[in-house]
Amino acid sequence: MPVSLKNEAAIAGIGQTAYTKHSGVSELALTCEAVSNCIDDAGIDPAEIDGLVTYTLDSSDEVEVARSVGLGDLTMYAKINYGGGAAVGLIQQAAMAVATGAAKNVVVYRGMNGRSGQRMGRGVSGDIISSDLIHWSWYMAYGMLTPVSWVTLIANKYMHEYGATSEDLAVVAMTQRQHALNNPAAAGYGKPMTLDDYMNSRLISEPLRLFDCCQETDGACALLITSTERARELKQKPAVIRAVTQASTQGQEQMTSFYRDDLLSLPEMELAARRVYEMSGLGPDDIDAACLYDAFTPEVIMQLESFGFCGRGEAKDFIKDGNLTLGGRLPNNTHGGLLSEAYIHGVNNIAEGVRLIRGQSCNQPQGVEHVLISSGVGVPTGAMILGSS
Repeated sequence: MPVSLKNEAAIAGIGQTAYTKHSGVSELALTCEAVSNCIDDAGIDPAEIDGLVTYTLDSSDEVEVARSVGLGDLTMYAKINYGGGAAVGLIQQAAMAVATGAAKNVVVYRGMNGRSGQRMGRGVSGDIISSDLIHWSWYMAYGMLTPVSWVTLIANKYMHEYGATSEDLAVVAMTQRQHALNNPAAAGYGKPMTLDDYMNSRLISEPLRLFDCCQETDGACALLITSTERARELKQKPAVIRAVTQASTQGQEQMTSFYRDDLLSLPEMELAARRVYEMSGLGPDDIDAACLYDAFTPEVIMQLESFGFCGRGEAKDFIKDGNLTLGGRLPNNTHGGLLSEAYIHGVNNIAEGVRLIRGQSCNQPQGVEHVLISSGVGVPTGAMILGSS
């Protein structure tokens, strides 16, 4: 049996900034605001924070955050690689620290000027200082410079094999925009999307259109992880970590795993699914809502199959039946997600998972006991199940 973190830790605080297209401040300022808001939400003294975890891509060093916010002595700090694939990994690191005593109260964060600063949608042809350049160089010569172009290759094959259409992708985009209509923090707040709006939006990389792609956002989000026992003493209802894992499988690259035998599935997500279900003792039937990583609409469709909500090639029919809506089998990204709320590299999706457990979502389904959350798609990734205390 694998070592289990089941029920050892909980998310006890959420903090975020406004999500904008031009913050006008530094990424450090955004991060410190989110971390402070997170600590206030939990009702804990900043001096009690002794651990910090963020992305390797984050520009705000832990010592800068600690000094600026007035945190205590740090006994644990870490950074996780692989962009959006790090989202759940932050929580795993924090939960392990709490469970082992490496730290008692850990804040995870991501702060980015993802619109007014470095825009990831512009691609990778600029400054690259990692070994990723080795495999990306094989694709750059053919114009495959951006994440959307890499996802398109997989999406085209999947759609051809299983008969999925642009109208199916539109269901994902429109459902999450419908959720965003009620979320004042969302880019899509008060901005409905029709099928005509979707179909008439410009092609970015065929078949993916503008509304198949996530936001580019300035903002920050932070979460506080502590022991389940301590979380029950704090201000908010705890979101207990039933299971959490990272996952990477053979043949893995960063969004360009094109040399695998099968391009019609997400093997790293399937590994994550097996582990969180085994760790938690739960299965797909026990999951009441989800926050599936949604940088691009096809990623949501394929993940539904990875996590066992439907069979291979059946996700298009699952979503057509309204299963991702508030009244459906699996309400997904009830805040609007990365597509229609903001792109804070997936940490804002985790925050929504916590709100769903608390009963505080702006689109709160009834009877939510367990929420599934995933990290980035096409990269080393992870998954987590949160439960009600």
